[in-house]
Amino acid sequence: MEALTKSKMAWSLEEISNFTGLSVAFLRNEIRAKRLPFKKFGRRVLILHEDLQSYLANGSPGSPTQGRERDLKSSRHFDQ
Repeated sequence: MEALTKSKMAWSLEEISNFTGLSVAFLRNEIRAKRLPFKKFGRRVLILHEDLQSYLANGSPGSPTQGRERDLKSSRHFDQ
């Protein structure tokens, strides 16, 4: 399988799910909420490479990290 870092114009939800660990259902919810742009070709849903990179870099609004990498040292789990 190709890595997400390779130059590819568009990705299927299944490919994105395999590489990121995000479920297909979660990705579909993000599309419905208009947080993840997509293109539809017949029944096939594709995410353009640029849109995927932007989405992954910025995170989902309302997520705990809100587009930033979480500082693990400040996490309660690591304070013990």
